[in-house]
Amino acid sequence: MARPPRISLAEVARQTGAMLRRGDSAHFQEGLPPTLADLTESLFFSPGDGRIWLNDQRMLLWHSSAMGHLRRELIDTLGLERARGLLTRAGYVSGARDAQLVRERWPQGDAASVFMAGTRLHALEGMVKVTPLAFDFDIDRGTYEGEFLWEHSSEDDEHIAAYGLGTEAACWSQVGYATGYVTSLFGQLVVFREIECRSMGASVCRVIGRHAAAWGDVSEDLRYLQARDFRSLAEAPRAVAGHRAPSVLAPEPAAAAAATGDRHEIVGASSAFNSACHQLARVARTQATVLFTGESGVGKEAFARRLHRISARAEQAFVAVNCAAIPETLIESELFGVERGAFTGASQSRPGRFERADRGTLFLDEIGTLSLVSQGKLLRALQEGEIERVGGTRVVKVDVRVVAATNVDLQAEVRAGRFREDLFFRLNVFPIHLPPLRERRDDIPLLMNHFLRREAERHGLRPTGFTQRAVRAMLHYAFPGNIRELQNLIERGVISAEDGTAIDVAHMFRREQLSDEALLAIGAHGTLTARKEGEGESAPLLDVLRRALGGGANEALSLSGLERRLLQEATAAEGGNVAAAARRLGLTRAQFAYRLQRAEVPERKRTRRS
Repeated sequence: MARPPRISLAEVARQTGAMLRRGDSAHFQEGLPPTLADLTESLFFSPGDGRIWLNDQRMLLWHSSAMGHLRRELIDTLGLERARGLLTRAGYVSGARDAQLVRERWPQGDAASVFMAGTRLHALEGMVKVTPLAFDFDIDRGTYEGEFLWEHSSEDDEHIAAYGLGTEAACWSQVGYATGYVTSLFGQLVVFREIECRSMGASVCRVIGRHAAAWGDVSEDLRYLQARDFRSLAEAPRAVAGHRAPSVLAPEPAAAAAATGDRHEIVGASSAFNSACHQLARVARTQATVLFTGESGVGKEAFARRLHRISARAEQAFVAVNCAAIPETLIESELFGVERGAFTGASQSRPGRFERADRGTLFLDEIGTLSLVSQGKLLRALQEGEIERVGGTRVVKVDVRVVAATNVDLQAEVRAGRFREDLFFRLNVFPIHLPPLRERRDDIPLLMNHFLRREAERHGLRPTGFTQRAVRAMLHYAFPGNIRELQNLIERGVISAEDGTAIDVAHMFRREQLSDEALLAIGAHGTLTARKEGEGESAPLLDVLRRALGGGANEALSLSGLERRLLQEATAAEGGNVAAAARRLGLTRAQFAYRLQRAEVPERKRTRRS
């Protein structure tokens, strides 16, 4: 499988230039996006189908002790040095992924806030609490300096439990994460070192990050970032001459298995997609007949074209035939060609699809729609490797690799007597099943971004991406039309959204039925809350208040009643402690008591009147 091109440092600098030039802790403003609330709203759960998402990236909720067990196994099996390298590189990939997420989700974010998002994500993902002491960076000058405290390090907890206190720092994957995040964000190699560590007896971990040039000799750091025997989907970072940034920003092989720029690219990262790609790579170097199966719209023709491109026949023709689109009376002439005068209207001889595909690949789509007569003629051509044109007497030898596709169960068709058993066995040499999109949801975010870029370029429009609500809706939609339907929804969204704005649910969905099942998101207090589409970040505040109070859509809201309920609920939540209730609402005790007394007076008057 061809390796996609890497993104150069110049391209990284161009992409990050508009957003990240310089920043420091002295001028960091807490309320600028992405805030902690923005990031927590990007994390949502779909327990019904076993997925957790951080924006468009799949996450795992895993026992820390299980990770500790894996860590011990790596150290005991591979030795300390190799295990440290593996964990450092895995952390690097995680940091690079989060940097990509932040860069795409908040492209116009404040430089310091975008940088700080890495510390917040590191904490949100349960790895470590990060407290910045100071940081200062200037990309134009190529400088970076930052010092941080790490508390509650999960990696330290497990290392100390297994090996006790030692003389070496142990937050390997977390150092890799910090290096990966900042390096990928800036496009310049920034190296982090753990100066103090709980695994060495310190109360907290202290970490310093600097531009590679400021450290001087970073060969020891790069030793753990260089992959000698480690491979991952994201590719491990490599040191570049002059300590330039590792090129980890290129799309991973599984994320874009074909990068030809045509409309038949195949994109994905799910296990089902990778399995199909591995089968494709294995059979491509042979001459075997391949049968693609799967629902309509799953990308069977795109896979067939990819098979041709990576085969030994790539320089020859790829000829596609939609068997369902050709009338029965014309199928023989379309496949095998026709001689002049063979029938009325045949004014000249012309080759058929088999001859045009000679030494190349012939793709027969919807092969299950052929009649039994046409199936018999096709079987003879496959068995003998020769054809006769309609109205001709000359036998023409052809060297054609046949690739077929169907969205019906051919074995069931054989049992029903509608498909020839001998032709089925001739075609079913190497079957590859392509699952529906609802069974490979990991691919949906990649496909969304792929089609967004393609359709925006094709139509000359510039939407900024997708809202969180749109991402949730797409991840939970059933996609009866599979990839073809997803492409249509994205194209509709690109056209409907205004330039410079994000694509929302209403831009893509019209009469399509969205799922009633809610995804679970992180609420304001760190608890999981069910959120239906239409609620959350874009729901009007008045609608939220009406729903909370149980009122109708047109029912007027009483400000005094709302204040009274808010004060009473705060008091009840704090067990009658007025001072605590006041703090919860940001009031002094005197202010709270005054408002509570004022709110209860009209209530008592109404009670007496009734």
